[in-house]
Amino acid sequence: MQLNPYLTFNGQCETAFKFYETCLGGKIEAMFRHTGTPAEQHVPPEWRDKIMHARLAVNGQVLMGSDAPPDHYKEPKGFSVSLQFKDVKEAERVFNALAENGKVGMPLQQTFWAARFGTLVDRFGIPWMINGELAA
Repeated sequence: MQLNPYLTFNGQCETAFKFYETCLGGKIEAMFRHTGTPAEQHVPPEWRDKIMHARLAVNGQVLMGSDAPPDHYKEPKGFSVSLQFKDVKEAERVFNALAENGKVGMPLQQTFWAARFGTLVDRFGIPWMINGELAA
């Protein structure tokens, strides 16, 4: 079994996934629009070029997402995408990139369980937890 986070956006999925591809060092494997699919008839005309499904592969892991039509979109809450890093410098780099134009909940800092840990909501409204592991 593989467990994959699936994120929902309010029209910004394409922009978000292109940013995550760069920020996380992944590769977008799929990005399907509503246009040309049976779903095309179930979204407003101005929404047909929005993303019906996106898939980003990052180091053997998968992040998926889509744009929810305006009448179906709900702001994300009650979860966070958690990223674990062995390299503290990489944790810092990713945290700072995701935090740009977002909102930091807990600044990246040393804790009793981690060399670095912090929380944020990125510019797309997605909550993240970044954990830089303690050295063994």
